[in-house]
Amino acid sequence: MTARQNREFGNMPTAADVLVDTLIEWGVEVIFGLPGDGINGIIEALRQRQDRIRFIQVRHEEAAAFNACAYAKWTGKLGVCIATSDRVAFIS
Repeated sequence: MTARQNREFGNMPTAADVLVDTLIEWGVEVIFGLPGDGINGIIEALRQRQDRIRFIQVRHEEAAAFNACAYAKWTGKLGVCIATSDRVAFIS
């Protein structure tokens, strides 16, 4: 369910819902990252939308950044990584 659909049913979307829906609208198909307490809400929003956006878990935040960079260079699409410090990096 998107943030927009949540509002139609009277449920307020979370910031994570809005973030992930925005990434989907921007055409992001893949996010590389490492789950953790600080981003559990975003991870849940990604799980709920796993048919539209894919999360690839890595073993280190730096690996997520390298993967996002390589993905962006190889595909020409927006590369995204996320880490437990609640920062999302966009690499194009």
